[in-house]
Amino acid sequence: MLLEDNIITFVKNELKKIQKVLSPDYSECSESQREDDEERSSREAFVKITLNFLRRMKQQQLADRLQSKLPASVCHRNLKSTLKKKFQCVFEGIAKAGNPTLLNQLYTDLYITEEGTAEVNDEHEVRQIETASRKRDRPETRIRQEDIFKASPGRDEPIRTVLTKGVAGIGKTVLTQKYTLDWAEDKANQDIQFIFPFTFRELNVLKEEKFSLVELVHHFFTETKEAGICSFEDFQVVFIFDGLDECRIPLDFNNTTILTDPRKSTSVDVLLINLIRGKLLPSARLWITTRPAAANQIPSKCFGMVTEVRGFTAPQKEEYFRKRFRDEEQASRIISHIKTSRSFHIMCHIPVFCWITATVLEDVLETREGGQLPKTLTEMYIHFLVVQAKVKKVKYDGGAETDPHWSPESRKMMESLGKLAFDQLQKGNLIFYESDLTECGIDIRAASVYSGVFTQIFKEERGLYQDKVFCFIHLSVQEFLAALHVHLTFISSGLNLLEEQQTTSQKSETRESAEKLFYQSAVNKALQSPNGHLDLFLRFLLGLSLQTSKTLLRGLLTDTGSSSQTNQETVQYIKKKLSENLSFEKSINLFHCLNELNDRSLVEEIQLYMRSGSLSTRNLSHAQWSALLFILMSSRKDLDVFEQQKYSSEEVLLRLLPVVNASNKSLVEPAGVRWLRPGLRKYSCHLKINTNTVNRYLKLSDNNRKVTHVEEVQSYPDHPDRFNYFYQLLCKNGLTGRCYWEVEWKETVEISVSYRKIRRKGDAFDCVFGWNDHSWSLICSEDGPLYVMHNNRLTSIYSSSSSSSSSSVSNRVAVYVDCPAGTLSFYRVSSDTLIHLHTFNTTFTQTLYPGFGFNPGCLVCLC
Repeated sequence: MLLEDNIITFVKNELKKIQKVLSPDYSECSESQREDDEERSSREAFVKITLNFLRRMKQQQLADRLQSKLPASVCHRNLKSTLKKKFQCVFEGIAKAGNPTLLNQLYTDLYITEEGTAEVNDEHEVRQIETASRKRDRPETRIRQEDIFKASPGRDEPIRTVLTKGVAGIGKTVLTQKYTLDWAEDKANQDIQFIFPFTFRELNVLKEEKFSLVELVHHFFTETKEAGICSFEDFQVVFIFDGLDECRIPLDFNNTTILTDPRKSTSVDVLLINLIRGKLLPSARLWITTRPAAANQIPSKCFGMVTEVRGFTAPQKEEYFRKRFRDEEQASRIISHIKTSRSFHIMCHIPVFCWITATVLEDVLETREGGQLPKTLTEMYIHFLVVQAKVKKVKYDGGAETDPHWSPESRKMMESLGKLAFDQLQKGNLIFYESDLTECGIDIRAASVYSGVFTQIFKEERGLYQDKVFCFIHLSVQEFLAALHVHLTFISSGLNLLEEQQTTSQKSETRESAEKLFYQSAVNKALQSPNGHLDLFLRFLLGLSLQTSKTLLRGLLTDTGSSSQTNQETVQYIKKKLSENLSFEKSINLFHCLNELNDRSLVEEIQLYMRSGSLSTRNLSHAQWSALLFILMSSRKDLDVFEQQKYSSEEVLLRLLPVVNASNKSLVEPAGVRWLRPGLRKYSCHLKINTNTVNRYLKLSDNNRKVTHVEEVQSYPDHPDRFNYFYQLLCKNGLTGRCYWEVEWKETVEISVSYRKIRRKGDAFDCVFGWNDHSWSLICSEDGPLYVMHNNRLTSIYSSSSSSSSSSVSNRVAVYVDCPAGTLSFYRVSSDTLIHLHTFNTTFTQTLYPGFGFNPGCLVCLC
């Protein structure tokens, strides 16, 4: 029988090959024969059968030897060897030629916790660091890096895809490298056959190319191609994708075709999307890292678990510096100095900042014995810049330690880097490509020189095909250089780069008045940012205005610093801003700004009250409240217990909510519980309709909680406050502080707030909500919210509201007013979720009242 003959021939040939493989003198490189997919598949199946028979025959040793000779096993060993060489050494900041550090020697465990969601957080990362630093000793689920795919207790389903969030410089990349190195060194996760670590920087270069998944793996990891592995379904594989925030490949999860064949060529974005979805190679596990602001590029439903890297705890900070400085006395002095500065202690939460701090303090202690250590963030970063200039002068230019650090060439270099830092900061970019540098007027060859000289500030990396990628070593370094650029530009030319319409100070202006306006405009610009993106930039800009900064940057700055009078006026302006009802985060940053300006008078005033026992919580100004919060939140001791009963009013409790949040335990009276609810609903107010304002074609029902437009005139008495022509009404509630309410509607209505002075009589349009400068309206129809209107200006919001439309979205909207902050926000309500529609930012000069406008057949219900 032909089939039988073919099978017997195949078996005999394969057994001869196996016998050859098992011979002592067999070399893995001796065979280079080519075979197609069918031959390879048949051979692999036969080897599995052979291994099974050998083990049934109790020939375990022989089976193990055969297993080790298989292409997959050879590939496994070779890949481990390659990854071990790649990741066993790490360069802090950026590679110093010939000066690597063993990763295992330097690595300090990071604080990793499980997060609930992959929601985006676009707050400035320094704000996020401060928030994380206050969560330190709460009972949370900590995760070891080697257990990143292990499900938490009580969770049955296996975890396929993990998202790890963390601010820039927190250690996400080193974390993935340590995970890979431990596997390559046989220390952990030996159930995994292959780990394939990618970075989005490398993948960006391939966004115009076409690959199959197998070809992509072969392209990056040649060991797999050499072994002829074209199927990964039978192996336990982990893909690591590091740096989602740096991804420049469009990831459209809504309109990408499904791909299930790992051998079919397509674009890289289609491969990534289907791999993440689980359509492609569903047996593989994926680990993706990102900064928080980019987390929403991938739908949250794609993740089995979301984790967050919080950086170093207080003990881990000490461990890092004791590893870095072997001299015990030197390490103790540095640790003690860091603890004296709230800013330093917070920033050392980030491993990269620990390295910057160590670099600076090591230089200061070695070159200026007994010299004063930097006390502010600005001083720290100036020292860091000077250290790099000194390295360039001595190492690259052959100068002496005592020579001036700054030459015309290095000054030009810093001007170019500063311009790049500022331009890209405004665009929100951390990673720059050749095109970005060209836009800033930087020649690509010059950029290579910069990265070769200022190696610790600006770094160049090479991806596939030797494409160059540039970045600053950390966002804070970019912000410092951006502030330095704005500062240098202003003092040299009078040009204020922070103004949207850039202006140069007039000749008629004195230098002092121009400086005063410059720094005040910077404070205003930072306060206008809803997420604090200019917080750290502002600290640096103000710190650079001091004469001490001018002294430290002697040779780079050619002009004097701001006068002491200007600095004092800036201090007073910041104190004036603190007297306004700012958010907690903005107030805290302004105190950090005062620290950069060496002014601690407000804090010292409150500390004096506290020491004397005369602190009266009833009579504090806004600025003093902010100072008290700053002191409590800056305490290096844990906030253990917060007792509400010690504070006599809701206002006091609301002011101290940040302290409640940072405390390990809060003793709250039942009446105060609602103020601790998450989100906006804690500001809910019970609206009451002012019946004296209701138009006679509006009918009240359900205890005045429902209003319907009707055709019959209602018998309401005459009243000067009644709307006599337009179908409108106002509520009794005068809004103060923060207020929130929800309403349901039918047909077309206007949901509004207005000053009391709106006209009630006549048919002129200035009687209508939104058609004047003293009322604001959201216009809704059966299709959902359509427009917002103020001062006769109509703005469409249909795209944002319609994109959220689904069966779960009701005809209910929410309104939130923060009167002191001057914000009015509208939301659409979907189950328990609020979908933002629009926010007005203004200054409310009078008391606001909720109001409603109707079209025929419409109704509104107060919820």
